Amino acid sequence: MNPRILAATTGRILRQLRHDKRTVALLVVVPTVLLTLVYYMYADQPVRPGQPSTFDRIALIMLGFFPFIIMFLVTSIAMLRERTTGTLERLLTTPLAKLDLLFGYGIAFGLAGVVQATVAAAVAYWLFGLETAGASGLVILIAAVNAVLAVALGLFCSAFARTEFQAVQFMPVVVAPQLLLCGLFVPRGEMAGWLQAVSDVLPLSYAVEALQEVGAHADPTGTMWRDTAIVAGAAVLALVLAAATLRRRSG
Repeated sequence: MNPRILAATTGRILRQLRHDKRTVALLVVVPTVLLTLVYYMYADQPVRPGQPSTFDRIALIMLGFFPFIIMFLVTSIAMLRERTTGTLERLLTTPLAKLDLLFGYGIAFGLAGVVQATVAAAVAYWLFGLETAGASGLVILIAAVNAVLAVALGLFCSAFARTEFQAVQFMPVVVAPQLLLCGLFVPRGEMAGWLQAVSDVLPLSYAVEALQEVGAHADPTGTMWRDTAIVAGAAVLALVLAAATLRRRSG
């Protein structure tokens, strides 16, 4: 990769994103609305002494999960449009390398994920009274890494889609199993052996565990850093695979 070209690519994507008002609204407004729904769903639930409230437990995980869902959807469609409009083919006739393009997407949407996570965390902590033992900055960090992972997976999956409808169809395949097996609904250690084995290879499981560590411990733990590193490594691997499968055109 060329650092100058990578920086220019990242800037181009950020400028495009800034001028897309609907996407900006999707990134910033939708998580806040969903958090509001979660708050009122669990606002009247009884809290056991010494235990986090149901809202604290669910909202903490949702702060990491919202960037994953939204960034996967946005980037898979954005890259597909780059191919179908011929933009990608024109870009690749320049000194721009595939990794420059894909890592540019990862950085640009990772920064967008930071903004998204910061706004959502501010609403959760200050408006709805979310309480975690660890610092909110760690929650935002993990959410941003999750966003980069989603970008990488979205770029990878978009290589196998020819239409926007096909790109959206990858969501239940990639997102739903990770949501169900990440430990949010049933602790991973209590799952059937084969389900636990599947959960162990899904990167979102480690993101959820890292967030749970922040919720339970005042200081960063080794498990949290290990899990965050695993998610980041999965994102880099997915970006490399996306570069290997990237085609100039759909069809």
